[in-house]
Amino acid sequence: MKYLLVASHATLARGIKEALEMLLGARSYVLACGMEDGMTPDAYRAGVFQALDSVTSEDEVVVLADIAGGSPLKNALVALDDKGMGDKVLVLAGANLPMAISAVMGIDDGLDLDAIRDAMLADGSSAVKQV
Repeated sequence: MKYLLVASHATLARGIKEALEMLLGARSYVLACGMEDGMTPDAYRAGVFQALDSVTSEDEVVVLADIAGGSPLKNALVALDDKGMGDKVLVLAGANLPMAISAVMGIDDGLDLDAIRDAMLADGSSAVKQV
């Protein structure tokens, strides 16, 4: 099974998940973990472990993070590594809603991680515009 894990500072991850539910309907494989203000890395990591409870080393995970190199992403990757995910993880940063929609649609369509990556990068970058 494939999962989408949105990792962010504050409530962005939860907001992306809620927007996905509003637009596409709820998906049990969409997980959201936000590092709230004042939260310790250990507490955040515990929340990530809880969110990943049903994920096994046989699954694949698309991680969509707000900032490359940020604490939420680093700690989410530690949790995935501790679960033995290895090369079954696709990681993209610079999260926006079109990227998340592409991930969900790709997972629903049974695409492999390479195709999901390509769609997320194309849709995410093409959505950034001055209006």
